[in-house]
Order: sequence, then structure tokens, then C-alpha cells
Amino acid sequence: MRIALLTYSTKPRGGVVHTLNLAEALARAGADVTVWSLARDGDEGFFRDVDAAVALRLVPFDDLANETITGRIVRSIDALGSAFDPSAYDIVHAQDCISANAVGTCIRTIHHLDQFTTPILVECHEKAVVNPYARICVSRAVAAEVVDGWDLQPDVIPNGVDHQRFASAASDADDAVTARRRWRERLGPYVLAVGGIEPRKGSIDLLEAFGRMRVDAPELSLVFAGGETLFDYREYRTEFDRRRDTLGIEPIVLGPVADDDLPSLVAACDVFAFPSTKEGFGLAAMEALAAERPVVARELPILREVFGDSVIYADDVDSLAGALLAARTPDHARRTRGSALSRSLTWDAAARSHLAFYARHPHPR
Repeated sequence: MRIALLTYSTKPRGGVVHTLNLAEALARAGADVTVWSLARDGDEGFFRDVDAAVALRLVPFDDLANETITGRIVRSIDALGSAFDPSAYDIVHAQDCISANAVGTCIRTIHHLDQFTTPILVECHEKAVVNPYARICVSRAVAAEVVDGWDLQPDVIPNGVDHQRFASAASDADDAVTARRRWRERLGPYVLAVGGIEPRKGSIDLLEAFGRMRVDAPELSLVFAGGETLFDYREYRTEFDRRRDTLGIEPIVLGPVADDDLPSLVAACDVFAFPSTKEGFGLAAMEALAAERPVVARELPILREVFGDSVIYADDVDSLAGALLAARTPDHARRTRGSALSRSLTWDAAARSHLAFYARHPHPR
């Protein structure tokens, strides 16, 4: 089976991480897999090495000075669509609204549903839900949103987790201990958020919560890692910076972190903060559970579905501050549940489910 998986970026965003891990697992299962992506600003590969069994096709895409977000989205769709030839594949599987709009007839994984106000983005989002001939969601909660909003019936295939990679970073092995020590020497004890500073990640709420907990834990730092996106959140970042200055907080914003360094960064944190206002699954938090870190997540049905009682929940800034403080007290039972949950979700199982889905939904020629 010749499978094309399409994504919009070579950077470490959640959907891109999903695409690469799924592609490698499909290749291990014997499929002929090619990953297509835009290559931003001269990128010659993805943010990490990809198994040689997976073919890569990167479409050059340079950023343009002073380009509007609408212009960039339209140009992204045009660039990927012009380069892609669907006739070479038995399955065409898009992982986001840009690639779904670029290739037309396809399977689409709907990781989460966004709410846009810019007309072109609203249209792009709508087409990427309606036009695919078959759909996958990574959780029942997102699938229910698709049913409610469009009366469409997606299949649910959960994400996998590279459990061993993060568990190894939390181990007593000499190299793991040394890697964690380097982060602690640089950052001190810290609360970590992965995914950048943007509305969907609840970054300002986390900043406010951290401001309220400093009285009880003045030794803690607040660290943000990651954060490449095609969408424009400058107004949100400006408000974040304004609140930071008003509160007198100096969060450490690392930006994108090298893939090899991410597991030790996660494993070395005191608490992993996950105050997202919208998620499809929560892969970054699941990786934190693999590293046996306490996780504080926003009270959302989707996160309750995925994480159950393996994390602590908070529904506003005050409860988030309290939960982050409480999470520093070891809870061995919760840690054991979290580790077992992350271990149970494998990419190989996800690949088998995808292959079965592809067999039921061949490309309409």
C-alpha cells in the first residue's frame, strides 16, 4: 500500500510529531510511506531525523516580509497543492487544514477544531472538515464535536506515545541524570509548558497562575518551550508581555528545543503545566507522564477522556495556581497510573488501526 501523509511544517508542532511517528510505525508494518510537507525558510529536513524507511518530499516555502496571515495560508495551500501528485498513492492522508485544502480528495485527521474570524481561515477550516471523503479523530470528544457540527461520523484512533524515550530520560542512568542536572543548573526548579505562547495553550492563564503561586514557591521558574506555528498570535503575545511586566514575572522562553534535548527538559521539571483551552489529545502531557512528571491540566472533557485520574485538573487561574503547588508533593499512585497509561498507547497499535481504516476507505478514483 502506497501512503502519502501530508503536513504543513517541518517544525515540532503536535500534528507534525504525530505525522512522523505514524509514518515510521506504518513503515514498520510494511507500508510504503511518503511524508509531504512545506519546508519553511530553506529547511532541508524535519526537526528530527526520520527513519530511512520513510520517504520525504519537502516543498520549498520561503517566508515573505510583511505578508498577511491570510496571504501566507493561501500561498501555503497553493505551494503544496501544485507540487503534490495524488496519482502516485493508494491513500492520501492529510493531517491539517492546509494540507487537506491543498490535495482535495483525501482522508483527514481532525486533531482539534479551531474557531477563526478571518474569512479565508474560516473557509479553509470548513472545507478541511467537509471535503475529505473519510475522517479520523484522535479522541471521542473531538469526534463528537464533528458529529454535532457537521453530522459527520469520524473514526477514533488515539495517538501513540514514544514512552521509552521519555521514561529513559527520567531513569537513574548516568547520562539521564547528567542531562537533567544540566537543565536544573540552568533553570533551577521549574514549572514547564511545552507548545509556545498562544491562545489555545492558555499561556496567559498560566502566567497569571504563576504570579499567584510565587508567594508560596519563590524559588520556582516558569519555563515555556516550543512554539513554531503558521498562524499569527502577535496580539496575544503583546498581551502576554504586558501582563508579564505588570506582574513583575520573568518567564524563561526557550523557543524551539532540540528534539534530543526535549525528554530531559521534561523529565527535569517540577511540574508539567497543560492549561490548554482546546486540545485533541494532549500528546505533550502524555510524554510528561511517561517521564513520571506530575501534570496539571485544564478541566476539559477531552482531557478527562484521555487522562482520567492520572493528572490533576484545574478550571480557572486560582485553581491552576493551587494545583501547580499541590502537584509538587509526590503522589506515587498517580505517577504509576500515568506511566502505565502512556505505556499503553503505542504508535504500532495506532498504525495497525490506520491500516485497517485505509482498507475500509480506499481512495475513490
